[in-house]
Order: sequence, then structure tokens, then C-alpha cells
Amino acid sequence: MSAVNTPNTAPPRIRVDLQQVADLVPAGSRVLDVGCGDGTLLAYLTRFKQVDGRGLELSMSKVRAAVSHGLPVIQGNLETDLSDYPAGAFDYVILSQTLQATTHPRKVMEELLRVGKRAIVSFPNFGHWRVRLSVMFGGRMPVTAMLSDKWFETPNIHLCTVSDFIELCKLMNVRIEAGFALDTQGQRLGFAATDRRANLMSEQALFVLTRA
Repeated sequence: MSAVNTPNTAPPRIRVDLQQVADLVPAGSRVLDVGCGDGTLLAYLTRFKQVDGRGLELSMSKVRAAVSHGLPVIQGNLETDLSDYPAGAFDYVILSQTLQATTHPRKVMEELLRVGKRAIVSFPNFGHWRVRLSVMFGGRMPVTAMLSDKWFETPNIHLCTVSDFIELCKLMNVRIEAGFALDTQGQRLGFAATDRRANLMSEQALFVLTRA
């Protein structure tokens, strides 16, 4: 049975950070999941939030996996193919744990907010205290639960801190509707991502953005 047609029984367990994203999406929304992987989040949103969802994914093997479960996912590069979508085509555009792997993150942000009325963006925080200690005392690029690849194997090319991201939003005149500081597993910490403590204490961050 396909993921789309599975009855609305008890929701399955998905990664905690993905659940945080899913909880932010209103039922019945038009959603584009950019860099959707095998479609885990998109399947959840389709099944349990009844969204009108689409997915865009670079890896052909992951596209096949998503399509095999009945999900409307196409192969494409978010850095070039978002321009094919009309402005305001979606209520929400999701970019989960992918911004740091893009070549031109500011341009990607602009496209997310052109295509969608709101963007949900999450990323690992390079300002976390463990990362700082690793660089300060080890003198080497950090390897943590959130940044698990060696420097010569990582897909990440534009790592940033929470403060860096907030500054980029200001430069772009992007309004932060909500920001959540998360731990390694994706659980919310006891303060917002816009709080000063987030830049030091959160291992990842999750933002809901719209044009000011």
C-alpha cells in the first residue's frame, strides 16, 4: 500500500526534528519539500495533515524510493530548479538540514520565499559550544552528532551560526515568525532561537520565515 493511501491510524515515528517541522504545517496546506530525501516528511504530511504536497530531490535513488511510495517527487537541483516554480505557488516551502550544503544560500532563501508564502528552514548550528571547544582546543574541524562527517567528506560548504542566520534574515528583510532552538535529537530547548543563548547552546535551529 502506498504512503499516500494509508489510512489515518496512529502516526508513525519519524525523526524528532522532522516532527518539529511537521507540527508547524497547518492541515490542508500546499507544501513543497525541497531536498525531501526519500519522502519521509512528505509522506507524513500527506497522510496525517492532508497537505497538497510536492517534493524536489537531487538524488535519483531517493526520488525512486519516494515515488515507489506514491509520492509526487521529482528529481532536480534546488539551486537551479526552484526558478521553474511560479511565485506564491505554495503555502509552505520546507528546507530541512540542507541550507548549509548549498552554494548560494542567500539566493536559495530568496527563491524559497518567492515560491512559498512561508519558508520553514532548519540547519546545524556551527556556534554550539562543543564546536567552539573542538576548534579552540583541538585545532581541528569539529565532528559532532550534528556535523558527523570529516571535513574532507562533508557536503556542508556554508556552515553558519544561529546569529549568522538571523543577521542574513535582517539583510534580506525577511521576517522571523518563529524560531526554535533544538538539541541534537531535535527536541526544543527552553528558549527561542532568537534568544542569545541559542547561538551557544542549541545544536540545531528551526525557523519559520516570511517576507516582511
